Parts: sequence; structure tokens; C-alpha cells
Amino acid sequence: MVHVERPASRIDAKLLELLVCPLTKTTLEYDAERQELVSRAARLAYPIRDGIPILLPDEARPF
Repeated sequence: MVHVERPASRIDAKLLELLVCPLTKTTLEYDAERQELVSRAARLAYPIRDGIPILLPDEARPF
């Protein structure tokens, strides 16, 4: 039997309530399609890899 890893398609709502942008300390929006957490204040999108938010400014992409 082959086990195939699938990326998490959702992020826990309670976790999302707790997370803030490390630069601006403002709330983040979840973009399920791109698997990112978006900080509108910082104009950055933080990736989610294997279900884990990567809240490092160096890893974020500007938008």
C-alpha cells in the first residue's frame, strides 16, 4: 500500500485567530487556494508548508 501525502487544505480556525503578522502584529487572512496567510498591512503573503505556517518575513512573498 502506498501512502500519498496531501497538503493540508485548511488551517484550524482557532490557530488563525491566534496568528498575527510578525512585522505589523495585525491579523492574517487565509488564502486556501494559494496555501498562504496574507498580511494586508505588510503586503506580504506567508507560505503554509505541510500544514505549517511559515511566518518568517524572509520566506514571505510581496504582493
